[in-house]
Formats: sequence, C-alpha cells, structure tokens
Amino acid sequence: MTIEATHLGKQSSYPQHYDPTVLVAVPRILNREQYGISNEALPFTGVDVWHAYEFSFLTRKGVPVVGLLKLIYPANNEFLVESKSLKLYLNSFNMDRFGETRALGISSVVEIIRKDISELLECDVLVSCFDHNAQQADSDFNTFSILEETIDFDNLICTQFTENPELLESSNHSEKIKWGTHLLRSNCKITHQPDWGSLFFEMKGEKLPTSESFLKYIVSLRNENHFHEEICEMVFKRLTDKFQPEELTVTCLYTRRGGIDICPVRTSAKKLPENLTNIKVLDKPSFRQ
Repeated sequence: MTIEATHLGKQSSYPQHYDPTVLVAVPRILNREQYGISNEALPFTGVDVWHAYEFSFLTRKGVPVVGLLKLIYPANNEFLVESKSLKLYLNSFNMDRFGETRALGISSVVEIIRKDISELLECDVLVSCFDHNAQQADSDFNTFSILEETIDFDNLICTQFTENPELLESSNHSEKIKWGTHLLRSNCKITHQPDWGSLFFEMKGEKLPTSESFLKYIVSLRNENHFHEEICEMVFKRLTDKFQPEELTVTCLYTRRGGIDICPVRTSAKKLPENLTNIKVLDKPSFRQ
C-alpha cells in the first residue's frame, strides 16, 4: 500500500474522539519527478488553500459549535496532507469538548489544528475559522475572461481526453492574458473518482497560447488521475515549457468533496490571488465550488 492510499479508496471509521494520528502526509516529489520538477529548484512559488465546510465540536457545556475552516500552507514544503485523512481528523473533534464558551472553544481548537498540521507537514500552517456572519470578499477572478464564453464554443471539437501538451498552440501576438474555464475535470489519483472545478491563469510573455488550444488542453485532463495540487503544477509546468512566459500564475478551484475543497495556486510572478490566499478573509466561492 502506498502512502497516498492510506485512507483513500478504503472504508474508514470516523474517530470518536480527537485523533491526530489519522493525518497522513504525502511527499510532493512522488508526482513532481515525472514532470522534471525538483524540490530544490522549484519553477514556482505558491500555496495550497483548503476550505473545510463540515467543522464542529462541543463546548464544555455540550453545545455544538460549527464553523468554516480555512487552511493555507506553502507549496515549497515537501509534503501535502492527504484529503481523506484531513476529513477524518477534523471529524474527530465532533464529539469532544473544548472551551467554556464558543469563542474560547474556537480559539483552542484552531490552535490545536494549526499545531498538528504544521508538525505533520513540517512547515507553518495558517488556520482560521469563520461563522455564519462572516462577510465574503469578492472573487479574485471577476475580471478573468471565461473561455467558454469567448470562443465559438458550439463549433469547438475535442477528441483527446488524456493529458496532451501538444494540443497547446502559439498565437501570433504577445500581451497579458487573464483566462478562466469552468470545464476543469480530473480524477482522484487513488480512487479515480471525478474531481470537478474551475481553472484560472494569468500569463505575460512574448509567446502565448491560443484560446481554443488552451481549452482543448484543459479538456484533455478529463481522464487524468492526479491530486488537485498535482494537476495545478502539471499545467504550470506545461505552459512554462511551451511558452517560457515572463509571468505565470495558475489557480485551480476544485469543487468540495467530503465537505472540503482544495485550491492550489502556483506562480512565477510572486503575486498570489489576494483574497483567496489571505487567511483573515473568507473568499467568495467560484461557480463550481
């Protein structure tokens, strides 16, 4: 059994009490090597942003507290957290009691989670909790052109559904582009269950892809079996290899599964989506989330 399959694809019982031992760290290098990405010389910086919508615990008086967790950790560390292990871990808080008041309980639990996942991933992890009164910030991607709306969609022909970077074609002009698509679909690396989402990228350089070829390339991910973070890094590397852009940022906003969504961001521009990557801000979900 691989590290990645510790929980994924297997029937697992939810812990009845707080249990950090269920957490599993997966080495990022397991996927990066096949694309020529070295941990010692990453072509990008970035973060992984997670939103956990099914978070709850009890106060000392037995009253349930619910909230929406946001977790952020860097892409340059050696590990990612396996998603089902995080789900099991967060659910292990459900019936345990923390704090005499709601506020004290949240403060205590958030610090426990921050400490546990930071130790697991061997890096600093940011954690915050939002309640139903939290104001959502505008999406960072409101100004991006959605490719399905800008091309002759009904006459687009797609024939390849396994990742193929040869589909990417160069345009005849250079500029800065800000594109998005809601057609992202890939599959879980272990269970092969479909993962849905939206992809946004911002790119500046002398060579740029055509909109039609880029959309065909994203469609070609439809039968790929990778974790969300791996898909984001693969797209970033393919665009870098093909076009050598001056600046490139790729963001994947995946639809929540098991109450958790995963939003990896990779950039060469050292400019991250402002609201998505701000631990103090509850960013507005995208159409597919």
